[in-house]
Amino acid sequence: MHQRSVRRSLALAAAPALALSAALTVPTSAATTQQVDVALEWYDVTADTITAAGAPTQVTNNRTWAIGWVAATRALLRTPSSGRAQDYREAALAGAVHETLVTLVPARKAQLDQSLSTTLARIPDGTAESAGLAAGRKQAQTVLASRAEDGLDPASVNAPFTPPPAGPGIWQPTPPTYSPATQYGNRSAKPFLLTKPAQFRPGPPPAVGSDRYLRDLAEVQATGAFDSTTRTQAQTDTATFWLGSSYVLYTAPLRVALAESARKALVERAKLVALFHVASVDTQIATSDTKYAYQSWRPITAIRATDDPDWTPLHTTPAHPDYPSGHNTYSGAAEQVLTSLVGGRTAKPYTIGSPSAPGVTRTYTGWHQLTTENVDARVWSGIHTRTADTAGVTLGRQVAANALREADRLFR
Repeated sequence: MHQRSVRRSLALAAAPALALSAALTVPTSAATTQQVDVALEWYDVTADTITAAGAPTQVTNNRTWAIGWVAATRALLRTPSSGRAQDYREAALAGAVHETLVTLVPARKAQLDQSLSTTLARIPDGTAESAGLAAGRKQAQTVLASRAEDGLDPASVNAPFTPPPAGPGIWQPTPPTYSPATQYGNRSAKPFLLTKPAQFRPGPPPAVGSDRYLRDLAEVQATGAFDSTTRTQAQTDTATFWLGSSYVLYTAPLRVALAESARKALVERAKLVALFHVASVDTQIATSDTKYAYQSWRPITAIRATDDPDWTPLHTTPAHPDYPSGHNTYSGAAEQVLTSLVGGRTAKPYTIGSPSAPGVTRTYTGWHQLTTENVDARVWSGIHTRTADTAGVTLGRQVAANALREADRLFR
């Protein structure tokens, strides 16, 4: 345990960084004294750590969040009934997330140690602080051990996949790069709360040549083409805004939900973050299971093979099968968790940005519109059929609902 003088000096050194994030502090009086929201503080530490040195695979980063915040929740649920409970809780949350991050993102250890010192400098020395810190670290070590060799490291996630022979409806690598398939290994990974990756696998996509298939393909061909004459500028803007990583795009909305839950118990707020990421991990496992079970070809392959050999989508097609859309399974899961745990609407409008649309922001008052825009966006990008999108939303909601039902198994 650091001595008070050491921790105070480290806190002062970190003060400029804290001052840059006004969302982390709220005035407690007319004086300059400020109280830091430890949940938001360590939310931002987690997000910054993964942004700076996270894994190249999205699901691996969601896994890091899930482990750290499940461990924090478990430690908070075991808060002693006597003593300085709040001191214990704050130290426990910081200890759990810090231990997880220094283990999984060791390149950021110096920054993480400084963040921990900053948090501990605010907590009075004593048994509550030391016990909370130890409890958080212990729970992190326990959860890390339980997830060892779970198949969610980048190499396992992108295990090699050999496409079957080309044929109608069968996925093949897509132009312009014809890159090898990605995310195949997800379907063999260990879920957090699914009984098996195929637990909620939807039925197959529409048969090639069926009415629904033809309607889907005609819509993508018309509105998703690079040189579309029917897609509006507003639709192009929506497609571009939602083009990037779902993990990145949903980090801000989840933070909004965490901030709006400030009056809830710290354990409930930690549980919100934990379950969001547990659901997202399980959803990505279920998504890859379904994608590679059906191996459905992408619109660019279908359109070039049957109608227009030069057709090109607005955005480059990702290197995995069409059905279901991974962006939309993620959106469905996110909406399910946020609506269930914090309600469908926010107390006030919130604004988010997108790395794929620099300088552009969008404002929302809830979570459902994010899902609706994701469904449309993937069609207007020319990279998914609408059926793949709507099936993805349903799958994500089902997997997330399962995570919420089974959550107690995580926190025992």
